[in-house]
Amino acid sequence: MMGITLGIDVGGSTTKIIGLRDGELIGAKQVRAGDQMTALFGAIGSFLRECNTKLGDVSSIMLTGVGASFIGGESIYGIRTQKVNEFQAIGQGALCLSGLDEALVVSMGTGTAFVKAEKGIVTRIGGSGVGGGTILGLASQMLRKSNVDAILALAEGGELENVDLMVREIIGCEIPSLPSNLTASNFGKIKNTASESDLALGIINMVFETVGMLAVFALRNEAMQDVVLTGTLATFPQAEGVFSQFSDLTGINFIIPEDAVFATALGAALPLG
Repeated sequence: MMGITLGIDVGGSTTKIIGLRDGELIGAKQVRAGDQMTALFGAIGSFLRECNTKLGDVSSIMLTGVGASFIGGESIYGIRTQKVNEFQAIGQGALCLSGLDEALVVSMGTGTAFVKAEKGIVTRIGGSGVGGGTILGLASQMLRKSNVDAILALAEGGELENVDLMVREIIGCEIPSLPSNLTASNFGKIKNTASESDLALGIINMVFETVGMLAVFALRNEAMQDVVLTGTLATFPQAEGVFSQFSDLTGINFIIPEDAVFATALGAALPLG
C-alpha cells in the first residue's frame, strides 16, 4: 500500500486539505486562521486526527494556492514537499471532480480565476477581482457583517426586487431573447424599505451574475460549452439558482461538482497530466 499524498490549497482566507491513498480520497477539511502558516499546520493536524492516521503514513505533501509562496523549504515535518502551479491544480481538480475531458474552470475564491482545462493542458485565461473578497468587503461596510455564515443567514430572507432593477421595469415590450426577470442593474433600485437581508442577497447575486457573464464572454469564441464552478463561493446556496438561469439563457452548461470547494487541493495531489 502506498503512503498518503496530501494536497493543500493555501488560500487567502482559508486553507483546504485533502488526502489521497492509492488514488482514493480518504478525507477533506478546510481551516480558517489569521495567517497562512498557522492555517497550514492546523489543517495538517486536524486532517490527521479526523482521518485517524499518523504523520508517518504521509509520503508527500503537495502545496498550491496564493499562500504557498510564503512557505519555504522542500520538506514539512521531514516529509517531501513540492509546490504545484495553482492554475494547473485548479484545472486538474475540476476535470477530475466533473468527469469531463475539457471545460472552462471558474475558481471562485477571494477573487475569481478563469482557466481553460483539457487533458494534460491547462491555460490561464484571466481573472477578476470580483469574488468572495467583494462580498465580505461590501457586507462589512453596508451591513457591518464580516462573517460568511452571518451574511448567508441574512441573505436567506432577502428579496432582489427591493434592490435590483429588472429588465421588465425598463422595457415596455416583450423581447424573446431577453427574459423580463433578468437583472438590468444590480443595486439600480434600492428602496428605502430595503432590509439588511435584501442587501445581503443583492451583494451575493451581483458577484455571481458578474462571474457568470465573464464566463459566457470567455467562451464566446470557443467550441467547449461546459463551465465547472469551484471554490468556496460554489457552495453558497444561491449559486445553483443563479447559474442555472445562465444555463437556460445561454445554453452553456454550468456545473457545480460535489466537493467543489476542494477542487484545487485535489488537483495539487493528482499526478500531473
